[in-house]
Amino acid sequence: MPPNDCRAASPPTRPAPLARRMLPMLLCGLALATLAACATPPPASDPDAVADFRETNDPIEPTNRVFYAVNNGIDTVLLRPVATAYRDVVPEAVRSHVHSFLVNLGNPVQLINDVLEAKPRRAGDTLMRLVVNTTFGIGGIFDVATDWGWPDHENDGGMTFAVWGLGDGPYLFLPILGPSSPRDAAGFASDFAVSPFSWIGVGTVAQALSYTKTAASAVDARANVIDALDKITSQALDPYATIRSLYRQHRDSQIEDLRADNRRTVPAWFPAAAAPGPTPAPGATKP
Repeated sequence: MPPNDCRAASPPTRPAPLARRMLPMLLCGLALATLAACATPPPASDPDAVADFRETNDPIEPTNRVFYAVNNGIDTVLLRPVATAYRDVVPEAVRSHVHSFLVNLGNPVQLINDVLEAKPRRAGDTLMRLVVNTTFGIGGIFDVATDWGWPDHENDGGMTFAVWGLGDGPYLFLPILGPSSPRDAAGFASDFAVSPFSWIGVGTVAQALSYTKTAASAVDARANVIDALDKITSQALDPYATIRSLYRQHRDSQIEDLRADNRRTVPAWFPAAAAPGPTPAPGATKP
């Protein structure tokens, strides 16, 4: 090999982790959805239909339904069977520990969102959960923090943008991710950007960690909703519309709870002293 051949001396390039390759695909899917076929608005002569169309707020419904069908096919042949086997074979106690471990891995991103939302009590709970469960809970396998007074809560980048005043926009059904909106898609991208797993570098170990976390999170999430999704699929006249409605109700409830949580005091570490009784009148005798 010639000594000045820099190309031969340079290390071989390695493929980026799965999460880094998923994000461009998701953004491309979002762009294609925006440019694809749109639902035809009803005529202005039918005000009820127009009002329903605006309330649904699903202008690219034909494309969304295509993505829903594709995702449903992938779920039917791959994700649901794996999640069902996982639920049937792995004991519930073990699945609970796996879930706690995955939640602990997501606490750094959750903490950043708590801070960006100016929710100090929530940020304090998340920080203590991360410290306590990582140490006393052996990396988060055991959820010690909940029993010690630091409960978990839901949070993500989409909720942060909602607190900042960003509207959700039209409904989207994204490839792989499922129900979403422009705001939640942007929130997913921001969570991805700040996640430690986006910065662990390349190499066999880094890729294995990224693949394992992604796969485990997907199976854990799917296993938790097997019965609910089966019920929707078998009983709903239009599963797509039902999922759209339930998703929006759930997101609205999450954001409403977040906005209403204005606790700014530290936790009550010690029980409050009993309030003093009424001062007896002069000359009165005690009972």
